[in-house]
Amino acid sequence: MYQTFRPLLDALARRGADPRALERAAEEATRTGRSIRAVLINDHIVTETQLTEASADADGIKFVDLVGYPIESAAMAKIPLALVLRHRVLGLSMNDHEIVVGITDPGDVVALDDVRAATGLTVRPVVVARTELRKIIDRLRREENDLADIADSLRTEQAPAAAALTSANDDAPIVRYVNSMIEQAIVSRASDLHLEPTEHDMRVRCRIDGVLHEVDTVPRHVQSALVSRIKIMSNIDITERRVPQNGRMTVEVNHRSVDLRTATLPTVWGEKVVLRVLDTSGINLALDSLGFTDANHQRYAASFTKPHGMLLVTGPTGSGKSTTLYATLAEISKPTVNIITVEDPVEYRLAGVNQVQVDHKAGLTFAAVLPAILRSDPDVVLIGEIRDRVTAQLAVEAALTGHLVLSTLHTNDAPSAVTRLVEMGIEPFLVGSSIDCVLAQRLARRLCDWCKREYSPTEAELAAARWPVDLLPAPAALWKPAGCRSCAGTGYRGRIALHEVMAMTEEIEELTIRRASAHDLQRVAMAQGMRELRVDGLAKAADGQTSLAEVLRVAV
Repeated sequence: MYQTFRPLLDALARRGADPRALERAAEEATRTGRSIRAVLINDHIVTETQLTEASADADGIKFVDLVGYPIESAAMAKIPLALVLRHRVLGLSMNDHEIVVGITDPGDVVALDDVRAATGLTVRPVVVARTELRKIIDRLRREENDLADIADSLRTEQAPAAAALTSANDDAPIVRYVNSMIEQAIVSRASDLHLEPTEHDMRVRCRIDGVLHEVDTVPRHVQSALVSRIKIMSNIDITERRVPQNGRMTVEVNHRSVDLRTATLPTVWGEKVVLRVLDTSGINLALDSLGFTDANHQRYAASFTKPHGMLLVTGPTGSGKSTTLYATLAEISKPTVNIITVEDPVEYRLAGVNQVQVDHKAGLTFAAVLPAILRSDPDVVLIGEIRDRVTAQLAVEAALTGHLVLSTLHTNDAPSAVTRLVEMGIEPFLVGSSIDCVLAQRLARRLCDWCKREYSPTEAELAAARWPVDLLPAPAALWKPAGCRSCAGTGYRGRIALHEVMAMTEEIEELTIRRASAHDLQRVAMAQGMRELRVDGLAKAADGQTSLAEVLRVAV
């Protein structure tokens, strides 16, 4: 009689629901034509969560609790809002071929077909609670209405009202939208938030674990108001649109303060804005937590435990250089040591360390402040970045006069740092005498421990990766990403550093004085035990910390 209800009723009974109450609900639903779900909820026979879990069990589909769930912004933006509102569906995570969709009724084939047609991806439904889904969809609708309100106000005004842009009132549409956008980026663990103007609209993207994901698209006529609001929050001149500008803001998210560094850049379609999230709450400044192998840690520690000399960390922007240097300072900081830093900007505040921020407008540059720092009796000096010959010369002189100097350079590998200083105009014998160690690093995404899958690599795959069998035995097993709730379906969660540590030995110092090439320096360093970035990454792939594809993405 109740065959259509039977799988659901059985699943509820297995979860402890009263079988007699379930039968009465089925009879009432049959007699009145009401939904069995409505009867069960309205008569307080089961809770919504129990019903949702049982429904997923009955349909053989996974249940997902949206409370605290790390929804992937790109997946949420992939489904048009009109479809989200019409069918009550929500993109949760995605990869190149599949999108995971939260839905309350997995039997709604029309909704799933519409999502498949709109995204062009295979749809994998999961069951979610109706109440939690409604909360998220309502927030999406509010954000869409905020954009519409902003657009309407701009159609009637030549410029955004100053009161709206400077308002601290969270009810102002533009304020609500910008706050929501920044909060979502921080909650999603984004390191950067990009607002990029195009010919027809403005694209909003977040960089999560080193990879950019598109999260929203803003109409072009809203662009000026959004950029102006962010400029005001960052204390940047809103009237200047022709030159790049930099600023900083502090926002409160989940009862904690988060700093953001703002950079604007004029493009042919308007100003691009990048917000760098400087969230130190989740940063572990313990050196042994940064992914060093035992050999690399010993080589690196041997340099920063010396009383003088120069230690350089190299790599592209966003490769974790600052985090490594801060962890190094935390390791050597003690009441008997005077540490002074000069940075642009100061990203993390460290207790017991004297930190100076560069101010180009006031003339407080690296080159201008370094002589003053050296007159302040430092034991350790951290220079945020060596950008020119004057700064490099001062750093070398400080290292040669009894100070431990830590700094960064933008080079592709460790040996290139030596030749870069020589190219800047520093005498080779001074470079060889001052440098004690060069650390090059990259960040690779770490495999999610909950869902990574083991597989046997083929010989062709190892050959394509140029697996160094003379240094690392060919692995019988590697791991690859799968995707689960913990990692928002990406297969990765967090990042791990790949390192290349070159110590300045007598042989390398002699080559430096003879102005040898970076290739010659690399060959000697490898013969003395240095492990290349790629080899360090492959070792971590063999250990199951990251995937082979990820190593090849970040290390040549």
